[in-house]
Amino acid sequence: MRELCAGPRRYSDLFADLPGISTDMLAGRLKDLERDGILTHRRVGSRSAAAVYELTPRGAALRPVLEALAHWGAPLLGERRATDAVRAHWFALPLGRAVAEVVPKGTATVWIGDTALHYVITATGLSHHDGPAPAAAHEFHLDIATATRIATGTAALDVPPPNGTMDGQE
Repeated sequence: MRELCAGPRRYSDLFADLPGISTDMLAGRLKDLERDGILTHRRVGSRSAAAVYELTPRGAALRPVLEALAHWGAPLLGERRATDAVRAHWFALPLGRAVAEVVPKGTATVWIGDTALHYVITATGLSHHDGPAPAAAHEFHLDIATATRIATGTAALDVPPPNGTMDGQE
């Protein structure tokens, strides 16, 4: 579910971003979620074998629940071992609240290392998407350690100047 919050993904992308999951387990979970109306898959491109999975409106309605779980669980993140696999986009949900606190409306791009994601903050809510925003009003540059501290609540995201960049690198 977390992997699909930012938009459609190919099976190979889901598999690559879920270390430790077997292909059988991933295929089974996707099939179950599709059967339950949480996600759908559709063919894309000229290759008939190419397909993407995406949340249905029913699945997208679970975003507030995922955000609440991310907010609740983020303080429990412990020290990572060198062997722990971490994907920068996994911080999208727990960082969303921090971004919305300093950017109450508009767009913001967050770079975590070489990975970019962007947030769109409106009066009705917050969404995140892969890649940089086409015309972000604010931009943040973080490393994994800083992103972890902000997600766990042990550090705050600095307020950026309008049309400015904040650097949160160590």
